[in-house]
Amino acid sequence: MSIVQRIALIFTIIGAINWGLIGFFNFDLVAAIFGDNSAISRVIYGIVGICGLINLGLLFKPDAELERTTQAKPTR
Repeated sequence: MSIVQRIALIFTIIGAINWGLIGFFNFDLVAAIFGDNSAISRVIYGIVGICGLINLGLLFKPDAELERTTQAKPTR
């Protein structure tokens, strides 16, 4: 996994936690820290959205890694 994908995954996890807080407790952590509908909070929401799109590639990556590891194992 590249560094960009790791950073994107961290932002996606933060976004998922924020959505969990909104869903369960009706509490928007980003809006509470940076202000409701402020420019900074909109930038953060945009970054999280872009990171989610970057992580779409992770859906297809495990299959390729699985094929490489099964081919590398010696058989007896």
